[in-house]
Amino acid sequence: MKRTRILVVDDEVSFTRLLKLNLEQTDEYEVRIENRAEEAVAAARGFRPDLILLDIMMPRMVGSDVATQIREDAHLRSTPIVYLSAAVGGKWAKDNENTPGGLPFVAKPASVEQVLAAIEQHLIPGPSANQIAAASPAWPYENVASTN
Repeated sequence: MKRTRILVVDDEVSFTRLLKLNLEQTDEYEVRIENRAEEAVAAARGFRPDLILLDIMMPRMVGSDVATQIREDAHLRSTPIVYLSAAVGGKWAKDNENTPGGLPFVAKPASVEQVLAAIEQHLIPGPSANQIAAASPAWPYENVASTN
């Protein structure tokens, strides 16, 4: 059985390790961690996650900037993103109003059950865009810069 690929982008190393351990113990998820926001897009390109859990407040780059870069990438733009952060809570965490980009949100501290529920709620049913892309032949000119 193919496991769902989750990319966790958060600068808190101990938190990401614990979350990875808990998610992978279910045997339903393959989890990759990226603790540097500025490396998140490259990590997503290489890993091709089915969903990204993204912290909002990180050094050197905020989560909304990471989300914008992901949405601008043709191979990643359809990947669901769920904010996972202590930076915003209360009403925002309940109805996603005023979150950067209007993306879904889970407030930290969050239980494993809350994170699992958010993952399941926001996964796109059927084969993911990344699974389809992985099965398709690579476009040979994908990395060639335009001369226009």
